[in-house]
Amino acid sequence: MDIEKYIREIPDFPKTGVNFKDITPLLASADATSFCLKQLLALTENQKIDKVVGIESRGFLFGTLLAKELEAGFVPIRKAGKLPHDTLKQPYALEYGMDALEIHEDAIQKGDKVLLHDDILATGGTARAACQLIEKLGGEIVQCNFLIELEFLKGASKIKTYDVRSLLCY
Repeated sequence: MDIEKYIREIPDFPKTGVNFKDITPLLASADATSFCLKQLLALTENQKIDKVVGIESRGFLFGTLLAKELEAGFVPIRKAGKLPHDTLKQPYALEYGMDALEIHEDAIQKGDKVLLHDDILATGGTARAACQLIEKLGGEIVQCNFLIELEFLKGASKIKTYDVRSLLCY
């Protein structure tokens, strides 16, 4: 199956000059979603994974499915102020300004083998902040796994110390 057929490109969204990769057509197809999940699982090569960490919000979509299939726990990383319990915060730079991600302090135990998942790897700032949070809690990142990588933005260079894998590269 060619999952690229299920990725819709939206020009000038969210701002002029950006060609947004929309995965909602993929999610609307049960067959494409199932196929994509199998391909994402294959990227993990049957490694032992204790927790799958998904980055808000589209990282939750396949992240929870991956966790179920891997018989692992799922951990959400969210924008600051969205998690209800005690959190650890990691600021990161945006194109214009700063933002921050948070994770529950008790979400990952020291030595947990972690798969980080998100839908898109773009500039890498969000992924790097997520990796920093996971490691502050003592997690060992087995792999950073993405549905799509926008190679021209060179985001993988910000997380180059990890095993970075993506299904589609643009």
